[in-house]
Amino acid sequence: MAKYLVIVESPAKVKTIKKFLGANYDVEASNGHVRDMPKSQLGIDVEHDYEPKYITIRGKGDVLSNLRRKMKKADKVYLATDPDREGEAISWHLYHALKMQEQDKQVARITFNEITKNAVKASLKAPREIDMNLVDAQQARRMLDRMVGYEISPVLWDKIKRGLSAGRVQSAALRIICDREAEIDAFIPQEYWSLEADLSCDGEKKPLKVKYYGNKDGKETVTSRERMDEILGAIAEESFKIQEIRPGERTKKPPLPFTTSTLRQEAATHLNFSTQKTMRLAQQLYEGVEIKGHGTVGVITYLRTDSTRVSEEADGAARAYIAENYGDNYVAPTSGEKKSGAKIQDAHEAIRPTNIAWTPAQLKVSLTRDLFRLYQLIWQRFAASRMSAAVYDTMSVKISAGEYLFTAAASKVRFDGYLSVYADEEKKDGEAGLMTKGLTRDTVLTLLETAPEQHFTQPPAHFTEATLVRALEEQGIGRPSTYAPTITLLLARRYIAKEGKNIFVTDLGDVVNNMMKEAFPTIVDISFTANLEALLDKVAEGEIDWKVIVSNFYPDLKEAVETAKEELANVIVKDEETEEICENCGRNMVIKYGPHGKFLACPGFPECHNTKPLLEKAGVRCPKCGGEVIIRKSKKGRRFFSCEHSPECDFISWQKPSEEKCPQCGSYMTERGDKLICSNEECRTVVDKREKS
Repeated sequence: MAKYLVIVESPAKVKTIKKFLGANYDVEASNGHVRDMPKSQLGIDVEHDYEPKYITIRGKGDVLSNLRRKMKKADKVYLATDPDREGEAISWHLYHALKMQEQDKQVARITFNEITKNAVKASLKAPREIDMNLVDAQQARRMLDRMVGYEISPVLWDKIKRGLSAGRVQSAALRIICDREAEIDAFIPQEYWSLEADLSCDGEKKPLKVKYYGNKDGKETVTSRERMDEILGAIAEESFKIQEIRPGERTKKPPLPFTTSTLRQEAATHLNFSTQKTMRLAQQLYEGVEIKGHGTVGVITYLRTDSTRVSEEADGAARAYIAENYGDNYVAPTSGEKKSGAKIQDAHEAIRPTNIAWTPAQLKVSLTRDLFRLYQLIWQRFAASRMSAAVYDTMSVKISAGEYLFTAAASKVRFDGYLSVYADEEKKDGEAGLMTKGLTRDTVLTLLETAPEQHFTQPPAHFTEATLVRALEEQGIGRPSTYAPTITLLLARRYIAKEGKNIFVTDLGDVVNNMMKEAFPTIVDISFTANLEALLDKVAEGEIDWKVIVSNFYPDLKEAVETAKEELANVIVKDEETEEICENCGRNMVIKYGPHGKFLACPGFPECHNTKPLLEKAGVRCPKCGGEVIIRKSKKGRRFFSCEHSPECDFISWQKPSEEKCPQCGSYMTERGDKLICSNEECRTVVDKREKS
């Protein structure tokens, strides 16, 4: 009787897939990659057509020996690694590492988008050859990353400290984060005012709340207390009249099913999951979980995808489920999916449940809390994507007070549609009761109360993992499989730090980014990195030869590295000497960079191990007690300013203080680029530093 060997990547899939196949099938795992370029060298022969050198990964010898034994007993081998570029490359490496070309056996590549009995059996009926376009795209990406890492990292070691690294996607991502931090630091708040008014309506107990809109010339942004007082004085003498009542309707389209990026963003927003946690849990749901009454089965489709496409079978099943459980009017008239862009790998479906009938309520007893919460989010999003739009009744009212205009608006859900399963927004009714007040053009209005309020514009928000993923995706940096590892690596290298959900650049990250911008501007150039990703997609589509990209990239990189070694010789001082004397051996201590930023160390290491915190002076006096202001680091590495006499003096500021006093209120001012801004939240006076000098 024939014997078949199926090789997958993950041991977690083995049990699931074995259950679907008969006794004639042996299922084994490669545990990821089995070959890679050596760590001890570049691993690319630049003299001979940029040919990569591959060796067996340390520790994978036993895995390969086991696979060879299993292969000898099999008549046919199925390479069933993941359905993406990385998976295709693993199959290709297995083919060569196991010397399948020398075996008198049939070898076929199979892929499945979900680990269910139907999908696995269907894949066996549609075997194919290894797609070398996908393999070459992965090889090119790996080689470009290796070139950047192995050529630039030694420059960082030499100029800053050992153990640092640069990366093609990593460095571009760090640049994006640093640019946002620079925007925040340079941001100058602008004053503006809002005005709400309560109006009594004939026959109504509750007042009508309206907002100031502008005047006969159009919408107005009020930017000063003086202007607001002028408006308040004018409307106090005027009668309020309804100028226009406009009823209407609006629809809100259902969301698209999840891609890798949108899943990470929504899991961060709704579940407070990190990018890494979301992917780890999704991997478990994809590879197989124990479901009561069904055994081990994959409950979602493949988790790395750019596509929102859904198979006809899954689409039909979802529509039938919605019609039966919610009604025909809840079924969307069309699938609602957008057409794939040029860069989308449309071979994959969106992330969806493998069986729409397995509701979150049914699976709750079989899943851990976090697995359940993520599955519920995926199920609800997919179900919503096949449902009708939500329909709102709306009403807007325009009210005049002399030449000034006020507005009120409200909306009320008439038909909840997809919101019945996926509430991606609060069901707000706007101005309470507006829809039921029975307003007409003749309704008599009387001004009861006004509520002016001062505001200041806010700086751009710090990145969170979710918004950083969105920014990387929008700018074409990396791909779904690279987002989580990139963020994880930046955190591990301590180039960035997290406080709560927010991401901040550390001193070390700032130094590395500045050096990369100066010495390797192309590598951190967002457009260049995005264009390179587009070229790799062209390789996957068979339109460009992979070695053309590699051979064009390397010479320019090598030249930049040689230039950097010469020109950066005096830019970064590795060990800046200080006046601080080591109490152990009498040497002048030097400034070094550590995981948490700068610190003082004895240059006599390893004979002398003495280190101490670096009290870096900001060069200004404390606004409260006159002591020195010191630059300190939070536990996560974020920079802040406090007094040398802390904790006796409680002065603290995220922005560098100035010794200048606010000309309006006398509070201390802080530096924002070439401006000084008052630290008093109620004042916020801005002064140009150049005028002071």
